Amino acid sequence: MTVAVIVQARNGSSRLPGKVLEPIGDKPALLWCLDRCEQISGVDHVVCAVPDNRADDEVAELAADAGYFVTRGPEDDVLGRYVKAAKEIGAKTIMRITSDCPLIDPDIAAKVLDLLFSSGVDYSCNNLPPKFPHGLDCEAFSADLLFAANEQAKTAYEWEHVTPWIRNHPSLSRVNLLGPGGGLEQMRWTLDQPQDLEFFRALNDAFGEQTCNASASELAAFCLRRPDLGQINQQHIDHARLQDINRAGLQSAPSRLLEVA
Repeated sequence: MTVAVIVQARNGSSRLPGKVLEPIGDKPALLWCLDRCEQISGVDHVVCAVPDNRADDEVAELAADAGYFVTRGPEDDVLGRYVKAAKEIGAKTIMRITSDCPLIDPDIAAKVLDLLFSSGVDYSCNNLPPKFPHGLDCEAFSADLLFAANEQAKTAYEWEHVTPWIRNHPSLSRVNLLGPGGGLEQMRWTLDQPQDLEFFRALNDAFGEQTCNASASELAAFCLRRPDLGQINQQHIDHARLQDINRAGLQSAPSRLLEVA
């Protein structure tokens, strides 16, 4: 069974243009994400799914030069881009991660993937509800389910965000890896604003050269000791994400949703 992590990445961003190409320490943010994805146990391939615009050529070249499989597809139809990537790599199981997560944790992602197989459900994730720091989100599902979503999706939101059809479908079962909570879910480790880039650079400078390989628990403990770091981008904490997982139209706690501590 071929398992692929598919990471969507693009150069365009209204809030922080070219964010995935911005350096954090000695390498671009995109490679922080891809290199950490490569460490996820049980994964056969890491794929970078990039829009087929000329403006995104540099993103595609960066990933390809680093040795990752690159696929190109429509910018706005991200769901279609995932389908194309899955077919090109011959994946049977997909883990979806976004490139704005430079600190994605391989061990947490591996647990989400293992839950998909061990629980016998259709879909697994770690953000229903979000109890991990924002920037560790991942989700796993079969390629067949991805193809079904592509055939059944009807809205621009479903095409742009890939999994709403799967997360909302009443007949599908889901399992959630429950995060630690306790305030850690308010940590912002996602790259979307200029202050987020400032945070990542400050964290890297403060923690040291092992930042790119450190675990989420190590980094969270460090951030708790250094609250000044979290203050850098705290104005962009997504409070709606914490208070209402329905903000984008997702059903709350589906009846067939399981939580695993």
